[in-house]
Amino acid sequence: MTLTSKQRAYLRSMANGLDPIFQIGKDGVSPELVMAVDAALEKRELVKLAILKTCEDDLDLAADKVSKRTHSEIVGKIGKRFILYRKSKKPVIELPR
Repeated sequence: MTLTSKQRAYLRSMANGLDPIFQIGKDGVSPELVMAVDAALEKRELVKLAILKTCEDDLDLAADKVSKRTHSEIVGKIGKRFILYRKSKKPVIELPR
């Protein structure tokens, strides 16, 4: 599923008040992190992650890795944080058309 710019803007506005629930540090994008993010996406559909200074990957690389491994869409990247979205089996968020 590819998001339109209107849908991305809507999701970014929803994520504006969210705190990062995951931090990527010296271990990088580990299988444990991917499993936890996958579970969170299924439950919440929209999650924010933060990259710590100790992470060897840069923001773009880490966001791409997590996105591909969880089959989610990157909604936005801000500073050292990024937002992921994936529609769950029981949708919570209704996207504009």
